[in-house]
Amino acid sequence: IVDFPMYEKDDEGKIDFSHNPFSMPQGGMEALSGDPLKVLGYQYDLACNGYELVSGAIRNHKPEIMFKAFELAGYPKEEVEKRFGGMVKAFRYGAPPHGGCAAGIDRMVMLLADTANIREVIMFPMNQRAEDLMMGAPSEPTNEQLRELRLRVIPKE
Repeated sequence: IVDFPMYEKDDEGKIDFSHNPFSMPQGGMEALSGDPLKVLGYQYDLACNGYELVSGAIRNHKPEIMFKAFELAGYPKEEVEKRFGGMVKAFRYGAPPHGGCAAGIDRMVMLLADTANIREVIMFPMNQRAEDLMMGAPSEPTNEQLRELRLRVIPKE
């Protein structure tokens, strides 16, 4: 599957990313100057019988294009810098065009095991609250860890 749309309208009618916000838009900055709903991303999936087996993309490695792409989805430059500053800083050093893909091995095993729930076959499953019940994770942080991160726990009332 190729030529994914970069944007779609959400339930409130606002422009939002439809898939991977960090993928390069086809046509670069020029494409972002037109109708956002017509912009395609350099994204690709391999699917079999309706199941995604591999997913990938070409990374948006140009900060100015990234800022414009996020701006169209309602994110100001300052928020992008705040949330993804490390990545933006790295790209400013001149990252080359790059991309990749990842196989959904756990999804393939789910199909082979004839189960509908990926948590039945995933190596380290978590419940809906992101807890690993077998490992007892996440564990309570130590006071030292909290101090190191400059955090404090406020008890519920």
